Amino acid sequence: MATTVQPSHPQLAVSAAIFRDDKILLVRRARSPGKGFYSLPGGRVEFGESLHTALYREINEETGLKIEIVGLAGWREVLPGTGGGHYLVMSFAAHWIGKEPLLNDELDDFRWLAPDALGDLKVTGGLQEVIQAAWSLIQA
Repeated sequence: MATTVQPSHPQLAVSAAIFRDDKILLVRRARSPGKGFYSLPGGRVEFGESLHTALYREINEETGLKIEIVGLAGWREVLPGTGGGHYLVMSFAAHWIGKEPLLNDELDDFRWLAPDALGDLKVTGGLQEVIQAAWSLIQA
């Protein structure tokens, strides 16, 4: 069994709060970090890649959706011991503009929900705040 070596420095990542009509897309992580938690789709930024390019690539890889980025909704820092490595996640508000979700193997469920109707879903830390900030950008 191979062991995973954790990077010795923080990893930059992006995520998208994607709104379709008045609902947001939440996805459930199928593996670590965040296995079993609902969150926003996204992932790591590759070296030399802009945040927007990384976001379009990650959303396409994870969900197949076509989106239009509205703006930066916030950021979150995930520290070692809280579900994996050390990540700085830049979260963007986005409009859905096409296609239906087709999840890759990193995700095992998705839901379109009203931004204030997450109920008792197991969600990643700080998700509500990012969703509210993104919703404000979408409504502006």
